Amino acid sequence: MGDAPTTATLRRARIGDAAELARLSAQLGYPQATDAFERRLRRLLISADHPVLVATDDDATLLGFIAIEHRLMLETGDRVEIVGLVVDDAARRRGIGQQLVDAALDWARDIGVGEVIVRSNIARDESHPFYEGAGFERIKTQHVYRRRVDR
Repeated sequence: MGDAPTTATLRRARIGDAAELARLSAQLGYPQATDAFERRLRRLLISADHPVLVATDDDATLLGFIAIEHRLMLETGDRVEIVGLVVDDAARRRGIGQQLVDAALDWARDIGVGEVIVRSNIARDESHPFYEGAGFERIKTQHVYRRRVDR
């Protein structure tokens, strides 16, 4: 697809986008069944604090998506966090990721939040220069721990 900048159409995700969101997420290494995405998306679509935006050029095939959330943290206050950003392998290096990030920054501004953060796995070598080029500053490195909860 080349490196020519592309202006994609950005819009809010719809429930019908679940299969495309699942396809894109698998490219990032998070394969999930479409019905799992649909269940999660139904919950996110009704939340004012968790917008999901998609990039498309034909309204059916998604070129990428960004999931963002407004968080209120006791110790740091309000912030917006980019919790998911994927651009289709075939559409990378065309400016779509920057369009999606710009939309997240605009949303933060619109809701009166002055900080946007993003976490990026240390193994995602290509994402670090992207975020730095988009004006993000690395502020820390951390370990992430998980503990399963018995149901």
